Amino acid sequence: MSKNITTTKLAIFKGKKIRKIIHNNEWWFVINDIIVALTDSVDPAQYFKRIKARDEELRKITEQGAVQFVPPLSLNIQTSGGKQKMYCWNTEGVFRLIQSIPSPKAEPFKRWLAKVGYERIQEIEDPELATRRMRALYKAKGYNDAWIEKRTRGIAIREELTEEWNNRGVEEQKEYAILTAEISKAAFGLTPSEYKKLKGLDRENLRDHIDPVRYSFLYYDISCLCFTIQ
Repeated sequence: MSKNITTTKLAIFKGKKIRKIIHNNEWWFVINDIIVALTDSVDPAQYFKRIKARDEELRKITEQGAVQFVPPLSLNIQTSGGKQKMYCWNTEGVFRLIQSIPSPKAEPFKRWLAKVGYERIQEIEDPELATRRMRALYKAKGYNDAWIEKRTRGIAIREELTEEWNNRGVEEQKEYAILTAEISKAAFGLTPSEYKKLKGLDRENLRDHIDPVRYSFLYYDISCLCFTIQ
């Protein structure tokens, strides 16, 4: 059963990573990531529950929606262990959310969010802009051109493999996690979670902290195998 594949992207606000995904042709942002970016909370899920408890209007909007707002949706977000259901909200919803978060970062975040939304409109008109912005982001983080080229190729190969898995009926987060873990274990002797622990990583993307060519060739070989087995 063939399905459209939506890819999780990363945006950066004041050094904090915020995952986003295209849904109905607009950006949807991971709510927990936004809360962490604005508050540095170590338990964003509980923080979200608390602000809904003290803001009755926000609670109703998040549970039922409203004339101007759709409620948050549980969307498939790509993680190091495969896809995982996470609550996300579109731009309008996020603007409403941050009204309830007392943070000095709120106003800068609103400006940042408006800019990200405008960039999405530009990317619809010119899809190559997304790739150029990704390259510029990695460049700003200190990666050299050769690394960026390999990382970009690795992303494309990984997406191709994920689509093939999806076409073959892989849907649940657990299934993606098992497949990814098996590939990593066979190639490097460690699962992604074990590799992250070894490197002392927390929320960071593991593939940003290893040689991308290793994953690229691995996923390329697995992709070829999938396409030849009918």
